[in-house]
Amino acid sequence: MTKGKTKWKVFLEVVSVLQAVLTFLFLGVTCSILMFYLMFTSLWPIPTLYFVWQVVDWHTPERGGRKTTFVRNWRVWEHLRDFFPIKLVKTAELNPNKNYIVGIHPHGIMGFGAFTCFSTDSCGFKELFPGLRYNLLVLVGLFRLPLFREYPMLLGLLPVSKKSLVHLLTNRGKGNAAVIVIGGAAESLASAPGVNIVVMRKRKGFIRVALEFGADLVPAYAFGENDLFKQVVFSEGSLGRRLQDLFKKIMGFAPCVFAGEHMGILPYRIPITTVVGSPISVPKHIKATEEEVDHFHNLYMEALSKLFHEHKVSCGLSENHELRII
Repeated sequence: MTKGKTKWKVFLEVVSVLQAVLTFLFLGVTCSILMFYLMFTSLWPIPTLYFVWQVVDWHTPERGGRKTTFVRNWRVWEHLRDFFPIKLVKTAELNPNKNYIVGIHPHGIMGFGAFTCFSTDSCGFKELFPGLRYNLLVLVGLFRLPLFREYPMLLGLLPVSKKSLVHLLTNRGKGNAAVIVIGGAAESLASAPGVNIVVMRKRKGFIRVALEFGADLVPAYAFGENDLFKQVVFSEGSLGRRLQDLFKKIMGFAPCVFAGEHMGILPYRIPITTVVGSPISVPKHIKATEEEVDHFHNLYMEALSKLFHEHKVSCGLSENHELRII
């Protein structure tokens, strides 16, 4: 993946990915510790004023946040994209006069494909789908962390909550794409090279929201996402898995035991191809029945499976690779 690149370009790519990994792993905790530490120093007015501001600003993430094109267009995201590289593929038109809920699979360890394609402008979403505004929805707890919360909002990241979805699908007119990593933390625990597992059989909340507001459903699959790190996958019922599940229940995310290259910090240079499928037309039913929810949930799973099998070979997988939906 470095063939034809200058040493300076390779260096910039490595630094860009390293900052993304360190941000994912440590920045939230570092900001929280720093703010609480400052409370017990002569600089205590600074965190005090910030905490007051955070309380006043508490609901902003669920009301559209503070997305800025300046941060989404940083050159660092282009170098991050080129490290793997990451590519966004369009298979069908998305009408800008409609709203969409896009499900992106799989989560992987860090979700590089979802982040790069749907929270930065480096992969050309605006050019591929003109007229659409897109936001990646992530763990609600990230927007509770002092100071750190400002960073994901500037990138256009929003909390994956009902209030946030309602705002996107009602207060901003048409032409909105809410992108959700359906499998979430549970799916990250199944991430491993050569494995294609998505967690969604019991996840129907996004279907209910789509029916309530008449938002079309769009499946998307990030081929290569699970190959970026090697993970110790604990079997169901083992002590390690029980501890992971307990942590996930309390904190909202799962602690994965993983390793990449270069002392285990950097992901492997594996291409990621994020393929966006065709929309599934969804009628507006404010009080949808369970039968309706199940019907569109099954349609979505069938569309996701079809998308996977139609593009797996062109995206580097062999013909015998299967998609397992749990």
